[in-house]
Amino acid sequence: MAIKVVNALLAVIAGVGGAIIVYYLLNKLAEVLPGRWEDRLKPFLWLLPALAAIGLYLVYPTVQTVVYSFANAGSTAFVGTKNYTDLLGSSAFQSTMFNTLLWIILVPAGVIVLGLLIATLTDRLRPTGERTAKTFIFLPLAIGAVSAGAIWGFVYKANPPTQNQIGLLNAIVVAFGGQPVNWLQISTARVNTLLLMVIYLWLQAGFAMVLLSAAIKGVPIDTLEAARLDGASEGQIFFRITIPQIRTSLITVFITVLISVLKTFDIVYVMTNGNFNTDVVAVDFFNQLFTNSNAGYAAAIVVMLVVVMIPIMVYQVRQFRAEEASR
Repeated sequence: MAIKVVNALLAVIAGVGGAIIVYYLLNKLAEVLPGRWEDRLKPFLWLLPALAAIGLYLVYPTVQTVVYSFANAGSTAFVGTKNYTDLLGSSAFQSTMFNTLLWIILVPAGVIVLGLLIATLTDRLRPTGERTAKTFIFLPLAIGAVSAGAIWGFVYKANPPTQNQIGLLNAIVVAFGGQPVNWLQISTARVNTLLLMVIYLWLQAGFAMVLLSAAIKGVPIDTLEAARLDGASEGQIFFRITIPQIRTSLITVFITVLISVLKTFDIVYVMTNGNFNTDVVAVDFFNQLFTNSNAGYAAAIVVMLVVVMIPIMVYQVRQFRAEEASR
């Protein structure tokens, strides 16, 4: 334990000290430059370490991944677009894409609806009750997806009919005279995929609640009171006044969750590892690279995922700029 603490302290000292030394040397280099060149080049010199890190850890791996997506499994020879055609023509990958599409369609919308409902209801509580309720609702987000998978594993667990059912759902089913069900193996109508989505909704509801609750509290009281005086019902006030005024927050939550859903890995990997028709893109990438040792397929999957994410991120950046411009 003591060795780990010492190593951690040395890492912090070396990291901070190294950064200080680098920027000190860059500053000295700028001071050596003649005339106005110091003022002109100093900002770029200070940006140099960050740009170098971005180039080394982001740009270079991205370019390398694109190149490897056109190579064979061992990245030793180019095979053209074979990886893409093989994946897109595979029924297994088509099922993976369909599952991912379901996650994209259902989960962000579900998080918005659930977060909005919880935010609206908790805002009606007294301050103490509101803080307590929001703390417990936000708590799942703090424990992480792997821990959530372990918790919900007990909810969905199925023991043989001759044994006691420790899984919550099967305990209820057996209590009403039914037989235990292997919930995560029901691929009909993608029931198991929907059950995995429930875990994600449980995790992200607190995140949506916090942002949307703050947005709702920011709606001017005068506007709401004026609507009530004009005879508007609470439903009309909510959908015609509150929702339009928190539109930016709704879009922010939706895009953030959407990007997170595209990278969903932990829950599916922990609960099913993509078996029983629950596979998603991130899990398929992991299995292609580390289980099947097929770097070509894995790189092609990543490239396709990036292509899908770029328009979403561009839209999010434009929304942020529009929000800043309207302030």
